[in-house]
Amino acid sequence: MSLLVDNIGELVTNVPGAGEGGPLGIRRRAAVLVEEGEVAWVGPAADAPAADGRIDAAGAAVLPGFVDSHAHLVFAGDRAAEFAARMAGEPYTGGGIRTTVGATRAASDGELRATVRRLRAEALRQGSTTIEIKSGYGLTVTDEARSLRIAAEVTGETTFLGAHVVPAEYADRPDEYVGLVCGPMLAAAAPYARWIDVFCERGAFDADHARAILTCGQAVGLDVRVHANQLGPGPGVRLGVELGAASVDHCTHLTDADIDALASTRFDCMCHEGGHTTTVATLLPGAEFSTRSPYPDARRLLDAGVTVALATDCNPGSSYTSSMPFCIALAVREMGMTPAEAVWSATAGGARALRRDDVGVLRPGARADLIILDAPSHLHLAYRPGVPLVRQVLHNGVPR
Repeated sequence: MSLLVDNIGELVTNVPGAGEGGPLGIRRRAAVLVEEGEVAWVGPAADAPAADGRIDAAGAAVLPGFVDSHAHLVFAGDRAAEFAARMAGEPYTGGGIRTTVGATRAASDGELRATVRRLRAEALRQGSTTIEIKSGYGLTVTDEARSLRIAAEVTGETTFLGAHVVPAEYADRPDEYVGLVCGPMLAAAAPYARWIDVFCERGAFDADHARAILTCGQAVGLDVRVHANQLGPGPGVRLGVELGAASVDHCTHLTDADIDALASTRFDCMCHEGGHTTTVATLLPGAEFSTRSPYPDARRLLDAGVTVALATDCNPGSSYTSSMPFCIALAVREMGMTPAEAVWSATAGGARALRRDDVGVLRPGARADLIILDAPSHLHLAYRPGVPLVRQVLHNGVPR
């Protein structure tokens, strides 16, 4: 059946030149026709074609569904006490990951599946129609493969993160663990993964180990993402650029050389005011909020011409939020982004980080993923933080 979303006060298309607002391509008094899970037509409400069904947006704002390009939903256990300790002044070191590893290994498939589906539904209610999910809390051949198998039940954007940390049983044998990741673990995980990722950070994996793991993943057809420069300056960003990563994520501590490397991947296109970078800087403000760490300087990246995405980093330790609207509000308040930049980064920017052109945008042929706000403008996502503004979600053209 065809479905017309009509009487839209402000339609964010993310099609430059389609309307006002630069890259947001805002159209006023608009309508969107959906057929067979895709956008079939976009235009003035007065010219809307007939359809089998109709949703009256009642003058509200409509946006593409959020694209959350960095999340860790396959886990067991709770780290609320760790969060409370950080709020009392203890620093974040990443060491709590091993606590979640123990709980995840002990959990049944059913328990892990229930957590993934609960969090996926929670994210969808808040407008995240596309989500990436990583493994990384199993760190054995069997547990990494089952984590990805369960993640693949709810998303096609799955990432093998066997190189999250070195597990306790290999603490004195990191080279041996890297060999396991590159060999049997990768072989077991690859059938369920699209991406490969490494936590390239002090206390996790150095540049040599990260390069070895990522190139092994590339050799079996996985594309690259990198956790980089979260805890301090390091080689992760430049390694990601070297290997053609789709995204380097966190980017909290960047040198001028890091930003120059990202900016060097820029190329001209018609998608975002003349161009974008092939390696996206994905910023995760929920992690800084939850760890009392400095926020990334998004303004510095944007002014250098780097493409920026926003994502939740939803995980039980350092960013237990599935709310992209919350991350948009943080990005505007704490990271120097305008509301328009933050909305673009949470939609089209996330799509760039996943190398997708069928989501994060509302144009004919795109997937019919859109959200109707209980507000007249996208500005309210930052203007009214913490308020559940997503009134309705269409995912693959189906109201949720």
